[in-house]
Amino acid sequence: MPLTSTPARLTLLALLSATTVYCFYKSRRLKKISLNPNPNKPKLFFVSQTGTSKTLAHRLHDLLASKNLHFDLIDPQSYEPEDLFKEELVIIIASTWEDGKAPQNAKFFANWLAESAGDFRVGSLMLSECKFAVFGVGSRAYGETFNALAKDFSRWLRDLGAKEVVGVGEGDVDAGELDMVFEEWSGRLARVLKGESVENGEVCGNGVVVIDESDDDEDDGGVESDIVDLEDIAGKGPSRRSFVEAQSNGKLNGENGKLNGQKEMVTPVIRASLEKQGYKIIGSHSGVKICRWTKSQLRGRGGCYKHSFYGIESHRCMEATPSLACANKCVFCWRHHTNPVGKSWQWKMDDPLEIVNSAIDLHTKMIKQMKGVPGVTLERLNEGLSPRHCALSLVGEPIMYPEINTLVDELHQRRISTFLVTNAQFPEKIQMLKPVTQLYVSVDAATKESLKAIDRPLFGDFWERFIDSLKSLTEKQQRTVYRLTLVKGWNTEDLDAYFNLFSIGQPDFIEIKGVTYCGSSATSKLTMENVPWHSDVKAFSEALSLKSKGEYEVACEHVHSCCVLLAKTEKFKVDGQWFTWIDYDKFHDLVASGKPFNSKDYMAATPSWAVYGAEEGGFDPVQSRYRKERHHKTTH
Repeated sequence: MPLTSTPARLTLLALLSATTVYCFYKSRRLKKISLNPNPNKPKLFFVSQTGTSKTLAHRLHDLLASKNLHFDLIDPQSYEPEDLFKEELVIIIASTWEDGKAPQNAKFFANWLAESAGDFRVGSLMLSECKFAVFGVGSRAYGETFNALAKDFSRWLRDLGAKEVVGVGEGDVDAGELDMVFEEWSGRLARVLKGESVENGEVCGNGVVVIDESDDDEDDGGVESDIVDLEDIAGKGPSRRSFVEAQSNGKLNGENGKLNGQKEMVTPVIRASLEKQGYKIIGSHSGVKICRWTKSQLRGRGGCYKHSFYGIESHRCMEATPSLACANKCVFCWRHHTNPVGKSWQWKMDDPLEIVNSAIDLHTKMIKQMKGVPGVTLERLNEGLSPRHCALSLVGEPIMYPEINTLVDELHQRRISTFLVTNAQFPEKIQMLKPVTQLYVSVDAATKESLKAIDRPLFGDFWERFIDSLKSLTEKQQRTVYRLTLVKGWNTEDLDAYFNLFSIGQPDFIEIKGVTYCGSSATSKLTMENVPWHSDVKAFSEALSLKSKGEYEVACEHVHSCCVLLAKTEKFKVDGQWFTWIDYDKFHDLVASGKPFNSKDYMAATPSWAVYGAEEGGFDPVQSRYRKERHHKTTH
């Protein structure tokens, strides 16, 4: 048996009684191991990717310390797993990551345990002096991989002879009860360790309850939730074959328009978090928020890039969503993942008419609050009170809402244009979608690997869904857009791969925008180093245009938003003049007619100041440019 094998090392460790031995590791390097025969201080490990499990471990550490139970708080990547045979008590707080496996900081630790537990030569007595407890952080949306790592840790440790003192705690991060479940589990653990009486266990002489291991393998009844959040991101979710799309039967129950027997999407915790960020929550799953560009154009200080590219009036634009839930957890999410996420509609459902009426009402109330703000004229304020555009892109995945077509109809009947953004995970929904003014698909990455890393999708077949979503655009006769968000160090090198996606969806436009830095958070490791300059976005856009060999040209830019627009030359460039703007009255007339129409039927000429390369840089000269004074401290 070679000394480099795990069983050989374990056998050696079990036989030797010297203070120090040397052995080879997987890295093939000779490493020194300290064998301390004295009792070790108990260990509390945190297995964490985004910080949730680490935070919980710190809470447990403080709780136990308050009860005079002192543990070493350990990051497993700095721990030698072969020292486990010396431990008397181990607690693990474990988050499941990709495909039900361990996060980066515990890959070696988990692999070592798995290999040891699976090798008959190691034996089932190696950790016979060790007692342990495990708490998992995950989500039931992943079905069989829900808290898979925590359950694996429990199984591996038991296979090696360790005694489980408290059953595996299973925390669901999006069910709204993670803190409560963890608190209950922690309290039970503390009572066990203090030798106090507990239920469903037998207190041993050392004050430890040993759980009947047969209980751990009981079937949970197959009950699953399609709600998920944070720690189990990008795992092996159900495939499309097992995905059943929620269909509306049009029967809405009660005055609040909710279906019987289903929970609300927005829990009190989520509601409080979103309201703190300025969202106005509508019913149980929708939201509206005033955009900073709406405020800006109300004050005559310029509109957003949609004003420059497509001619919307930013001060008359309402930003809303009928579904605060999303199927991705993108690394650049500007909501810091405070919204719920899921793979299908599993919640109570509000009536689309009520959503539209409430959204307009709440939006106009926020507009009224701008009265008296410097620069806001009575004319612009009155215009703002009558919204003419709706950006269905506030947060979440609006296309998930089962009554999205009825909601779009309600907006169009009020002659409110619709700019709908989807994250390319619901191709069936795209195919079923009625005509909208402009349909966006977020193309956050160009390869399967980078899409998984950036969007952190919930679906196991996310790439197939992504490609099918792009294909669905070819069936749409109205305006379609790829929206690319460039993140330095993540997706800016995939130029060829991006170009290869053009032919799949054949979009009318391609928006290329630099990622917006929204501050650091536990769920995103982006920094200002990941934010490209406008010159970077321009260079990327020009390179894509060159690769298309004239099929797409750089048409517009909005320097302030670090955004560039590629447009299909054959459609939108007429006699050297760009027609990227929209004739909104014509669009509504076409919709009302009920007759087929296409994107060329409601295009309008693009003003010279919005065209790529213009000295205005996409800033409307009718507006007044405002620059904040910067007062930087200087050192002498």
